[in-house]
Amino acid sequence: MTDHNTMNDVENAMEGGEQSPELTQLYADFEAKNLSPLWTQLGEVMTDVPRSKAVPFVWRWNELLPLAARSGDLVPVGRGGERRAIALANPGLNGHPYATPTIWAAIQYLGPHETAPEHRHAQNAFRFVVEGEGVWTVVNGDPVAMRRGDFLLTPGWNFHGHHNQTDQPMAWVDGLDVPLADHLDVGFFEYGTERVTDYSTPSVSRAERLWANPGIRPLSGLDSHVNSPIAAYRWEYTDRALREQLLLEEEGFPATVEQGHAGIRFTNPTNGGDVMSTLRAEFHRLRAGAQTPSRREVGSSVWQVFEGRGEMVVADHTWLLEKGDLVVVPSWEPWELRAETELDLFRFSDAPVIERLNFDRTYVAGRER
Repeated sequence: MTDHNTMNDVENAMEGGEQSPELTQLYADFEAKNLSPLWTQLGEVMTDVPRSKAVPFVWRWNELLPLAARSGDLVPVGRGGERRAIALANPGLNGHPYATPTIWAAIQYLGPHETAPEHRHAQNAFRFVVEGEGVWTVVNGDPVAMRRGDFLLTPGWNFHGHHNQTDQPMAWVDGLDVPLADHLDVGFFEYGTERVTDYSTPSVSRAERLWANPGIRPLSGLDSHVNSPIAAYRWEYTDRALREQLLLEEEGFPATVEQGHAGIRFTNPTNGGDVMSTLRAEFHRLRAGAQTPSRREVGSSVWQVFEGRGEMVVADHTWLLEKGDLVVVPSWEPWELRAETELDLFRFSDAPVIERLNFDRTYVAGRER
């Protein structure tokens, strides 16, 4: 049984006071055996709320794009380096090339008539195009056109490469679950062909022809897929969905997230879930002058402005955002949006993982928990 003096000794040690030689030796023995007592670190391993090591941060598109263009002049694309992709490194993550502890995000740049060779990896990936066209990503031999506003999938372990058929460079945003895969030790990587397996340039991919018909599912594909079989979610449909939500709101019908705020989630047509098992993707549109309430959510996200101008508040940071700017929102940090003009934003997050593990929680200011 622990006596009163020993308990006082432990309490003094926890508060940083003097400790007995016996307790000092006990801690030394713990360290020698690679052990760590809970009572000295409870506040670190059992926090009262999520305390992400990532910090709120913004990357400016008008700074990213020139840097990517310079790398296009100096760094070749080919086997070895594989991709001319420049990761967003959150300043709170000790030099790791991660936007958040679960999300890797980067600007990728492909020069005129360049080809990024094929490879595949266990990590799930997507592309989102802020501007430009003329690049095809070839996923398992299926050429998929990349155009402004398109959201394109490359689920894990699918061979993929890119080729630019134009005289102009093109840049886009990549999102992957690299840090999550790294933490779980599940990463695999394999080289494919030195080029791409199909250099054709169809306007619509084979996957879209089969799967991207609204409300329709082929009888040849009635089984549930872990990841969406749709290769590209086209801007014309995203734009239409957001526009109609706001029009319905004007007509007095409930259709928006909140007043002046339309939103959609990209889904897997085989089961109605998220497009990939580890990443969620959404698109938001705010009317000019609209403002969202402050929210806190378990799980991290990255936002990119597609069009328009407005403010985003994350914790104690307020940023004026314009086209292409990227913002990271760490877990449980409060955020809100304020639209100066009509404001379109693409968002991706680790929500499928958080929800599957039943760790999800959301708090919206002014509403009951």
